[in-house]
Amino acid sequence: MSEKIPRKPSAARQRQESRILRAAEQVFALKGFNGTTMDAVAQVAGISKQNIIYYFPSKDALYRRVLEDVLDLWVEKMTFDASPQAVPTTVIENYIRGKLELSRDYPNSSKVFANEIINGAPILKEYLVSHLKPQFEHDTALIRRWIEEGLIKPVDPEHLFFFIWASTQTYADFSSQIQLLLGKERLEQDDFDRATQFLTTMVNSSLTSDPA
Repeated sequence: MSEKIPRKPSAARQRQESRILRAAEQVFALKGFNGTTMDAVAQVAGISKQNIIYYFPSKDALYRRVLEDVLDLWVEKMTFDASPQAVPTTVIENYIRGKLELSRDYPNSSKVFANEIINGAPILKEYLVSHLKPQFEHDTALIRRWIEEGLIKPVDPEHLFFFIWASTQTYADFSSQIQLLLGKERLEQDDFDRATQFLTTMVNSSLTSDPA
C-alpha cells in the first residue's frame, strides 16, 4: 500500500493562517501567554473566534506555532555560509544584517520568543534542542575552523553568537527603549543600517585587528 503524500495547504488557508499568526504575535507580545485570550486574537485579526479555532484548536497550539515559526525563520535566514571560498568577515556581516532584518520585520515574534526563554522555555525547550542546537553546533564548528586556518583571531565561538544575538535582538525586544532615547516614534531603516554598520565593524575588527 503506497504511503499518502500530505497535501500542501491551499493558498487561501496559508493566507488565513498567516493573518491569525500575525495577530497572535501582537497579542502574545503585549500581554504574554497568560494574559492572551483567543477572543483578543480574534479581535486583532478581524475574524471570529470560531474561525481561529478551526485553524488552531487551542491557545496552546497557537502559541506553540508562533514560537516554532519564528525559530524556523531564524534558522533559515541565519545559516552561515560554509563554502571554502566564503570570506569570514563577509559571512559575519551578512549574518548580523540578516538578524537585524528579522528584528525589524518580526519584532513581535522576537518579543514572544524572548518571553518564552525568560520563563525557562517550557514550551520550546525540545524544539530548541532539535532545531536550533544542530545549527548552532554547525556554525560554532565553522568559527573554530576559521581560527585553525588563521582566517580570524582566536575567539570563544559560543559567546560570539550569544553577543550577536543579544546585540541584534535588542532592536526588537527593547525597541521602545531605543525609540525613547533616540526621540522617535518608531525605528526607521536608517536606524537599522546604522546598527548593522556599527555591530559589523565592532565584531569584525575584534576578529581581524590586533588591539592597539
